[in-house]
Amino acid sequence: MNNKILEQVNSIKYLGIIFDSKLTFRDHVNYIEEKCRKLIFTLSKSAKVRRGLKHEALKTVYTGGILPLILYGAPVWKSVLDNTSYKAKIIRIQRLINIRIAKAYRTVSSDALCVITGIIPINIKIEEIAKYYECIKGNGNLIDREMEVKHWTHPANSVKIIEELVLENETNEHTIQIFTDGSKNEHGVGSGTAIYKQNKLTHQMKHKLHDKCSNNQAEQMAIVKALQAIETIKINNNIPRTIKIHTDSRITLESLKSMKNQNHLIEEIRN
Repeated sequence: MNNKILEQVNSIKYLGIIFDSKLTFRDHVNYIEEKCRKLIFTLSKSAKVRRGLKHEALKTVYTGGILPLILYGAPVWKSVLDNTSYKAKIIRIQRLINIRIAKAYRTVSSDALCVITGIIPINIKIEEIAKYYECIKGNGNLIDREMEVKHWTHPANSVKIIEELVLENETNEHTIQIFTDGSKNEHGVGSGTAIYKQNKLTHQMKHKLHDKCSNNQAEQMAIVKALQAIETIKINNNIPRTIKIHTDSRITLESLKSMKNQNHLIEEIRN
């Protein structure tokens, strides 16, 4: 490429996380272990049993320095906990600092050290961080999480969004017209849809969403439900099947145009 040979590698570091060719994250776990070990052994000089840094100071170092190193990008690589050897390496890192915080003997078990120091076991902490990330990424619900890469719409198959400004008393030549809206207030979150077939009302639908959902999600859910409903509407073969969707959600329109947005509801509408 540009007269330069591209070297094929088995792993690559991207945004601080090392990805290997099989996505085992083995190299990343080894990288974390080596980096934390160096920091812990450096602290060892100042964390003697009878002198040096006290328990509180060492615990602060762990919370502010070592723990962030371990947990960085945990939602991405947490699957390594399924592998016993990788899990043991991560637990070993925490054990090294716990021995110094508790000023205990090396024969004390990892579980006992966590109880003595009051520190959550690292494998449980990783699971907690991953679960928390999933909650905030999906805004506390399941309906609008970002879809997995394998389910993204290919750019070549993207739908062109055409906007039209509807004027008062304007005649409409579309066979099916859909009117959607969504709202959020102190009573909850909901969406509504009205479908007209040849200027006759055929469907009225309303859906209640989780209270943690946003107004934009309600707007998008109304469109999804409307598009699902029109699949069942039958029209004579001699009548063109043209459909117009009416929405006042500018954010939804911009999200549909942007291929950087792969949220579940947006992808559902595109499909």
